Amino acid sequence: MLGGAGADGAIHKAAGPELRAACYKHKEVRAGIRCPVGEARITRGFKLAASHVIHTVGPVHFIHPNPEASLRNAYRNTLQIAKQNNIHYIAFPAISCGVHRYPYDEAATVAITTIKEFSNDFKEVHFVLFSDDIYNVWLSKAKDMLQHH
Repeated sequence: MLGGAGADGAIHKAAGPELRAACYKHKEVRAGIRCPVGEARITRGFKLAASHVIHTVGPVHFIHPNPEASLRNAYRNTLQIAKQNNIHYIAFPAISCGVHRYPYDEAATVAITTIKEFSNDFKEVHFVLFSDDIYNVWLSKAKDMLQHH
């Protein structure tokens, strides 16, 4: 939530220092933790084209005791906050697929199935994916899931 590596760092850089200050306004739930794994918090978007940023923390795949449930909760809690705040357009990175090393295929399945639960609540949901490898897995998984449902 405070501008670490990957997507979080890029979002903070683009939004400006006001975003970091807004994140510090969220109280710590325990020492150094403002947003535990699987939970979500909202701030304004500041210099971003987006009006808000919904911060979430995905699991480190090979360390977390139940990475699938935590990843699902990260998407679900983000979507619930967006819905509560009357947000109709939302974009996601591939949560936990960077430094947290979540396998792309499993992450895509969790992301797409969780977002489908909210399909009537949003006008558009986008994925902003860092690499061709991630994009290709997400696209393949989405095509497979649409053909089988």
